[in-house]
Amino acid sequence: MTGLVQTIDHGAVRELRLARPPVNALDPQLCADLVAAVAAAVDAGAQGLVLAGGPKVFSAGLDVPYLVALGDDRAALRAAWEGFFEAARALAQAPVPVVAAIDGHAPAGGCVLALCCDYRVMASGPFAIGLNETRVGLVAPEGIQHLLRRVVGPYRAERLLVAGELVEAERALALGLVDELVEVEHVATRARIWLEQLLALPRQPMLVTRQIARTDLVAALTPERIQLDRFVDAWFGPDAQAALRALVAKLGK
Repeated sequence: MTGLVQTIDHGAVRELRLARPPVNALDPQLCADLVAAVAAAVDAGAQGLVLAGGPKVFSAGLDVPYLVALGDDRAALRAAWEGFFEAARALAQAPVPVVAAIDGHAPAGGCVLALCCDYRVMASGPFAIGLNETRVGLVAPEGIQHLLRRVVGPYRAERLLVAGELVEAERALALGLVDELVEVEHVATRARIWLEQLLALPRQPMLVTRQIARTDLVAALTPERIQLDRFVDAWFGPDAQAALRALVAKLGK
């Protein structure tokens, strides 16, 4: 275990399980531990990774109450968001395949982490996934929007992003946002089986082809495409502050 990330080895595959109950909210420590866990797995010789969360929540996204509690501390807020984008980059740039085992809800930052993986297996049932930033007064950076466009297409991504829509599992599958649905208790196992089938291919050709195919994904997460300073400026805008206060009040009930 690396701090808030549990590790389970299955032969050549290492499962990384987010372990910050109750909803795996992404605070700086969890993000840092995920970055460290990916690096440690690769250093240990893992040939593939499964990223899991649960139970019934893969990750609820960024820890909004924590971020709001930072108040006017712009440096701390920027550092927290940079930690999140470092975690996303760690998954996107991993030199081995990564499968998201989405064993529950995955809004906002949870969806971003899943989109950085090679393949997405989601729990069937009333679980939702998507980028709902506009509903909390935020604008998803262009690079993050690209992550969604590359899996569902430009027009569908536009509609989902503008509305800040979360979609349930069946529709997520139909849109191509996830690749498979299975019962919640089988999500991590199915993710591992898919990965083991991929790893059975001739290794070097598979890895090089993967690297080429994911060039746009890695490029989308560069600082120029995220423009973090602009994002932080928008965080302190009146629309975002009003929506965030309402969200924190709702979470506190």
